[in-house]
Amino acid sequence: MKIGVIGTGYVGLVTGTCFADSGNDVICVDIDEKKVERMRNGEVPIYEPGLNRVFDRAIRENRLMFTTDLEKTFQESEILFLCLPTPPGADGQADLSFVLNVADELGELFNKYPKYKVIVNKSTVPVGTADRVHEKIAAKTDAEFDVVSNPEFLREGAAVEDFMKPERVVVGTQSSKAADLMTALYEPFVRSGNPIIIMDERSSELTKYAANAMLATKITFMNEIANICEKVGANVDNVRRGIGTDSRIGQRFLFAGIGYGGSCFPKDVQAIHHTAGEYGYDFKILDSVMKVNEFQKVSIVEKMKLYYNGDLEGKTVGIWGLSFKPETDDIREAPSLYITEELAKMGVSMKAYDPEAIETFKQAVSDETLAKIEFMDDRDSVINDVDALVICTEWNEFRRPDMQRFANVMKAPVIFDGRNLYDLNRAEEAGLIYISVGRPSVNV
Repeated sequence: MKIGVIGTGYVGLVTGTCFADSGNDVICVDIDEKKVERMRNGEVPIYEPGLNRVFDRAIRENRLMFTTDLEKTFQESEILFLCLPTPPGADGQADLSFVLNVADELGELFNKYPKYKVIVNKSTVPVGTADRVHEKIAAKTDAEFDVVSNPEFLREGAAVEDFMKPERVVVGTQSSKAADLMTALYEPFVRSGNPIIIMDERSSELTKYAANAMLATKITFMNEIANICEKVGANVDNVRRGIGTDSRIGQRFLFAGIGYGGSCFPKDVQAIHHTAGEYGYDFKILDSVMKVNEFQKVSIVEKMKLYYNGDLEGKTVGIWGLSFKPETDDIREAPSLYITEELAKMGVSMKAYDPEAIETFKQAVSDETLAKIEFMDDRDSVINDVDALVICTEWNEFRRPDMQRFANVMKAPVIFDGRNLYDLNRAEEAGLIYISVGRPSVNV
């Protein structure tokens, strides 16, 4: 098929590349000329495991092209995917200006080239957006077209695998013509029998928000359990194993930590909460989810204050991990942003390392905080001569360090682990002062 992808952010680039790898001819369009030129030259502008390999193959076989020309993309495409940003506003409502502005342009292009096309909302958008996009286009043209909702369910760090082997494909449309085209497009990805679920547009839009809100709630519930564990002397790892074997609950998303971040969970929880409010419904569970998550992001700082009796000024702290999760350079709403900001306010100097996210972190953090951080080239150099280490992200290289080295090179082997990476017995045997989330502290 001839596919157009409008927007080459995280979702757009993965979508376009994977469709091209499955044999479609794909044109990706973006307004950023420098970014388009980089991609034409074979450079992937984001870090995502496995994407380079698929990207290179698709370009080599002339199935993936990049342009700034929306009109050319429109002319040459049967299906157009809108992969545009929908950032949250101050009130949590998703900003649809990018989507609706493009819909205006598509309406004008339909007048020039009135051949039937399917317009697909791939961006995460509020309920009713497909209707609004349809209205925008229809206001400019009498041409035949359909607007489809097709939410993405991509995990950063595993997006290529998720796209190539989806657990399900959700397609929101009441048009049999559009449903047939979308089914034909996705059939190569579901040969193992996973479903393509056809539903109405509004249900499809809500499905995406419901999925992320549910997962965010599950994470937050376990963080609440972890906080209770610390009060009563229980171990959240044992509780997790005890409930995770219940098939009604399952084992995934039960790991306690310092809160969720990233590009999806925070804004999607806010967006569904805002939508509920617009329709007069008070989504009380999500009120609590957001409130708990904001506290959880800086809960490790509270533990540091307690350990040091509120006096951290002049101390040097190592930071392992800046991205919101491993296998990505995305630092949007990452706990590291909040932790480093709080430590900088208290006069703490920091040494930080992340395998991929240092540059994106530098662009997101305040100048005041940036001035307090020295960025290191590797994991081990971070802990040399520091008063304490804070673990913010569970990158694999942080999981199996030489435990004895902490005591040998740090001023004191004090570790505040926001991701519960280490076995408590091993930490105790190594002589570490080890404070984690929802588990008994060691040697404190």
